[in-house]
Amino acid sequence: MGRLAGKRAIVTGATSGMGRATALLFAREGASVLVNGRDAERGRTLVEAIRAAGGRAEFVAADATSPGTGDRLVEACLASFGGVDTVVSCAGVLGLGSVTDVPIATWRETLAVNLDAVFYLLRAALPRMQERGGSAVVIGSIAAFKAFPNHAAYCASKTALVGLVRQVAIDYGPKIRINLVCPGPVDTPFIWASAVAFPNPADAVAEAGRKTVLKRLGAAEDVAHAALFLASDESAWVTGTTLTVDGGAMTGG
Repeated sequence: MGRLAGKRAIVTGATSGMGRATALLFAREGASVLVNGRDAERGRTLVEAIRAAGGRAEFVAADATSPGTGDRLVEACLASFGGVDTVVSCAGVLGLGSVTDVPIATWRETLAVNLDAVFYLLRAALPRMQERGGSAVVIGSIAAFKAFPNHAAYCASKTALVGLVRQVAIDYGPKIRINLVCPGPVDTPFIWASAVAFPNPADAVAEAGRKTVLKRLGAAEDVAHAALFLASDESAWVTGTTLTVDGGAMTGG
């Protein structure tokens, strides 16, 4: 029996990086997984991989920033698996630029993906999860606590998630737990997109790994395992908190 046996999960941003790793791990641990992203081809490939390994999965192609997407995902999970026990919000964008340089459209898109999409998913899923209890996991970033050059919209959106998660924990406990995972430098396409804000992107990525206490970049699976712990009953007395998964990057060592 897996650590999520019998659970029904929704994972957004699941077609690449940390979201994909999370969907694969949850399925291996026994969850039925409703995966979401905008790339239909990658979504179908992910579902095929899960099913080939003996898991259960369905894919819904939808833009997480649309107010109606949360409802669509919940309805699809109910139709496919009969309920919703956990949600993991993984979708994210960078929105590079300082306050005076970032285009208004980029600012709005960044907050829409990194903050509004979380709100829409929770707004739709929480009433269903309350029926028998559940756990929500939001993927944030150490940018909630540490500023980075030319990441104004990104840092603002990730900081807002800290307050949102704490507030949801108060309003919806004890039936529902919710926690925030804040990754540090993880070796996904995302970190390379972020690195263009620095003069030499390749050096910036390499230095990010060297600056961690564990002297390496994280892997998408490192974050997925943190999400697994928070979604499982092993974290039954954990809610409203932040789990930093950063190789010690925030220690200052």
